[in-house]
Amino acid sequence: MSPRSSTRTRGPGLHHDRRRTQIADAVLDVVAERGLPAVSLTEVAAQADVSPGRVQHYFPTKRKLIEAAFDRGNELSAARIRSRLGADPADAAPDEVLAVVLDELVPYDAASRAHLRVRHDFNARALADPAIAERVRALHAGLHRRLAACLEQCLAPGRRPEGGAEGAVVALVAQAEGLAYHVLLGTVRPDAARTTVRNALRAALA
Repeated sequence: MSPRSSTRTRGPGLHHDRRRTQIADAVLDVVAERGLPAVSLTEVAAQADVSPGRVQHYFPTKRKLIEAAFDRGNELSAARIRSRLGADPADAAPDEVLAVVLDELVPYDAASRAHLRVRHDFNARALADPAIAERVRALHAGLHRRLAACLEQCLAPGRRPEGGAEGAVVALVAQAEGLAYHVLLGTVRPDAARTTVRNALRAALA
């Protein structure tokens, strides 16, 4: 075990990481309830039950708070996907990875609803914030690349979707995210949205 990993299993290093995570989770709660504009040192401190000075110690600027929340939200989403798969996505069946990841893009419980409210708030913020836009683009590029690789593994030899595997995946992700927006608004039922996405995946795999 390296000295760095040792400090992360006990002592000050672990305490530091836990405090940062606690604060990042508080940012996510604020965004889920009231949106990114509500994020401030005082609001996050109240949510995390710490002093504003403590928040500023770990995250000197609002920008740092928002970046931490973005990364933490993706970390929690990845953890939910691993839990549902029962394995790391790299070790799971590609068709199961596709099904679970697309399913996670549509709200189905309180945790996923909160996560997707935050995700859509970041997507909206990206339209006016180049730094956030860069992070969102990188996130989507990685997601599309990994899911396209899964789709290619599932297709019969010689079969290629119109527009390629990545084009098919982009369409599936866009459909799931679009439906998620309507679920969050209350104009589409969660079960109907998830059924639509699952049927679209079946068609892509057929």
